[in-house]
Amino acid sequence: MTGGSRLFPGSPWTPLEMSPFGGWGLLSAFLALLCCTGSGEEAFEVRTWPEQLMVESGESQVINCSTTCTQPNTGGLETTLHKTLLAEQDQWKLYEVFNISQDTDVICHFTCSGKQESKSLNISVFHPPKQVLLKLWPTLVAVGRSFTIQCRVPSVAPLEGLTVTLLHGSEIVYSQTFVGTTLSPQEAMVTHNTTAHREDNRHNFSCRAEMDLRSRGGDLIHRVSDPQALDVYEPAQDNQVVAIITVVSVLLFLFVTSVLLCFVFGQQWHQRRTGTYGVQAAWRRLRWAYRA
Repeated sequence: MTGGSRLFPGSPWTPLEMSPFGGWGLLSAFLALLCCTGSGEEAFEVRTWPEQLMVESGESQVINCSTTCTQPNTGGLETTLHKTLLAEQDQWKLYEVFNISQDTDVICHFTCSGKQESKSLNISVFHPPKQVLLKLWPTLVAVGRSFTIQCRVPSVAPLEGLTVTLLHGSEIVYSQTFVGTTLSPQEAMVTHNTTAHREDNRHNFSCRAEMDLRSRGGDLIHRVSDPQALDVYEPAQDNQVVAIITVVSVLLFLFVTSVLLCFVFGQQWHQRRTGTYGVQAAWRRLRWAYRA
């Protein structure tokens, strides 16, 4: 029994069971401290929909401001644009902003338990391709000769992401995608030189402009020019034109030569009859008349 009396008091479990600050007690106190810290300020978020926005100049847009706070004190949308509140509930407000003519920022904000959070939304303005102008020159070209296709897209922005494609029917002749971050409206122009083929004759050429704004919260916008036809002829026709010009020149030369010969022979005949040339006699009469 002596051995038993020595083992029980020396058991390592006795202090853990007896002390309120044992291992489990310390862990519970630490977790309680974490849970209570910051309980006076509830964490919440403010969100906007859409998260990115691109609109055509002069358009209106609907914007939703929402929060994860279950019972916010106040909330709203701050902007220099004219706005109207369309609908609202405790955790969201739906606005419409009008006449967006330039890049601007709007701010959604909510206050929850005395703490305010906000979210900024950048609105970018774009100018879509409203005109696509195609030009071919020359419009009459021989097979194997070069001609130029030019496409102009005036007053478009941004240029970044704008693709201009030259088409022959449904076949792509040439395509160019523009780069750059300039947001002011400017003209995009594509010029391409190519060779005329026999199958190009009377087939329509056109130009397509595509503005891809999907990565910025917009849409895919495209416009196509009016079609234009190219007249293509065989080079053999050139020889016919040259032959016609040559024949006309020879006939004109023969006509002028025959007139001159007739004049010369007429003067000789007149000289045989009168002893003088008709031109000389006419000149003398003219001089006498002038002196008189």
